[in-house]
Amino acid sequence: MPPEPVESPGAQAAAAPEPVRVLVPSQLGNLGVEFHHTAITRVVFAPTGREKRLFYPLSDYEDSEFLDEVFGRISEFLAAARRNLELEYDLGPSGLDSFGRRVLKEVSRTPYGKTRTYKEVAEAAGRPDAYRQVMAIVEKNPLPILIPCHRVVPTKAGLGGYVGGVARKRWLLKMERDAVAALSA
Repeated sequence: MPPEPVESPGAQAAAAPEPVRVLVPSQLGNLGVEFHHTAITRVVFAPTGREKRLFYPLSDYEDSEFLDEVFGRISEFLAAARRNLELEYDLGPSGLDSFGRRVLKEVSRTPYGKTRTYKEVAEAAGRPDAYRQVMAIVEKNPLPILIPCHRVVPTKAGLGGYVGGVARKRWLLKMERDAVAALSA
């Protein structure tokens, strides 16, 4: 039986509670989503093997309005019916340093349907020469989709890497471009 999703933080016990891990199908394959209280702390594309066993199918959680809302928003986003997920997330468990957090904060400012380069993100994060470090941080983003690292590309040709693989990055960028073009038509 899966752990119960926590609807609100409430009083904290001395030991941190186990995260709630939910597996849900999507247009990009299975997504493993990890929660601490009401904050998403990790998103994994197509978890396999040992890692997949950590996640419980959404159907195992009965009558959770909270989970229904979260996965409804993700589904709407992936269907190009929503531009902003507006979901709470927490980078605390990721172990990122302050520069890594600044980088992901900058990435989150990239508008829907637009792209920025690793160099532009490095400049905005205050370290213009750290574009290779930015690339490494972005390619290990613990919250893909929520923090839209698929919108960050190299200065030269190509899409660059992506935590979910280049095919998923290409799909997300095309989905957003098509949605923006449909509104302009």
